[in-house]
Amino acid sequence: MKTMKSDVNFYHYRPVLFFFLAYLFTWTFWIPAIFVPGNLGAGLMLIGLIAPAVVSTVIILTSGSDRLKQDLKNKIIGFYKVKWLNVLLAILVFAAVVVCSILLSTVFGQSLNQFSFTKDFSFTGVGIGSALITVTLASIIEEVGWKGYCEDSIGNYMNWFWESMIFGALWSFWHFPLIFIKGTYQAGLMVNPLYVINFFVSGIPLGFIITWVYLVSDRSILACMVFHLFVNFMQEKIAMTPETKCVETIVVTAATVVIVLANKDMFFETRHVGRLLDTVGDKR
Repeated sequence: MKTMKSDVNFYHYRPVLFFFLAYLFTWTFWIPAIFVPGNLGAGLMLIGLIAPAVVSTVIILTSGSDRLKQDLKNKIIGFYKVKWLNVLLAILVFAAVVVCSILLSTVFGQSLNQFSFTKDFSFTGVGIGSALITVTLASIIEEVGWKGYCEDSIGNYMNWFWESMIFGALWSFWHFPLIFIKGTYQAGLMVNPLYVINFFVSGIPLGFIITWVYLVSDRSILACMVFHLFVNFMQEKIAMTPETKCVETIVVTAATVVIVLANKDMFFETRHVGRLLDTVGDKR
């Protein structure tokens, strides 16, 4: 009798291997960047940034699964899959989160002047052009790793609610070495431990929203790239204070609760478990 594991179409996702290698190769370059100034340090940071995408792509290309390879291709070039109205809705939701956060922050003595653009990026260790490139690359390259393999490797074994929780926590902690690298946004938070804690906590609800964007566009990487770029730009260029960003974490968590409740079947169904690649054609 033929078992699932003997089926040539079956692929066994390996999330532990992915995260081990993604952390290993990212931190291998980011930790030395703590002690290396200037362009060399920036170069090490860039290499570390692309590590998850490289790990994801290598795992897929060496998997021996035509379905997995085809799935990556579909997610990258399948522009027809993107539900642009849903992406726009997600962008508007995050914009509303920013507006509400600034308004609420005034209760705690923050200024309405936060409704303005900053002159520079928070990456004080590099030029504006380099910072803009970094923000753009982070939006594009990171998603090749996180959505190319990572999220599916977790989601193949559980519902998307718990996948989002695990992914959000691990994705957030992946940034840890950056708090020690002078000139990064994360290093600027070191003036107050609360700001650092808030940064890592905020990644969890944001992970839910990105998963939502991913799923409503039929697992499109492009949709996530567009949303990620908007989030990065808003976080960098809107003149929110660190205190307001703590308020923002509360507001984005509330928005996440609403999104999950409005999409309960999406987040809690288990029909996809063990079957993510079932609808992908196999050329074998």
